Amino acid sequence: MASVTSPSCTIPSFSSLKAGGTIPFPKATTAKFAAAAPTASKLAVRASLKDLGVAAAVAAAATGVVLAGNGNAMAIQITLGGDDGSLAFIPQNFEVPAGEKIVFFNNAGFPHNVVFDEDEVPAGVDATKISMSEEDLLNAKGDTYVVTLTQKGTYSFYCAPHQGAGMVGKVTVK
Repeated sequence: MASVTSPSCTIPSFSSLKAGGTIPFPKATTAKFAAAAPTASKLAVRASLKDLGVAAAVAAAATGVVLAGNGNAMAIQITLGGDDGSLAFIPQNFEVPAGEKIVFFNNAGFPHNVVFDEDEVPAGVDATKISMSEEDLLNAKGDTYVVTLTQKGTYSFYCAPHQGAGMVGKVTVK
């Protein structure tokens, strides 16, 4: 259970409800309010790490951002193949800071791969070093390919098996 506490009141919240269960209602609810001290009020929020982890996972899933294993690096997740069966990178166009990991996540319509177009990467970047080979494929849901782009600029990429179907994307590294 998490609660919000201030010098004048405590408000409990119920975070351990189970799906399909009943919602417990207290028989009577009382709140005590005291006069605030002349100094500035302080508000403290207490929650278990489990609650914070769930909230972070929900926020990350909603934005496509993934927390990397070391805890301080961020990564963006790009989905390969839409839930509706579309052959697409989702999102198709996006921006990342230089050095941020890009996780390409195999979702549907596979096999897929990620190949950077050698004619549409910043000058001096070797597209073969950041691409999967055209023969290398992600063949199962959940397979991933991770790349980190460090040079600023715009990079175009495609899925070799589905390029003709329009499975292409673009990333701008800031």
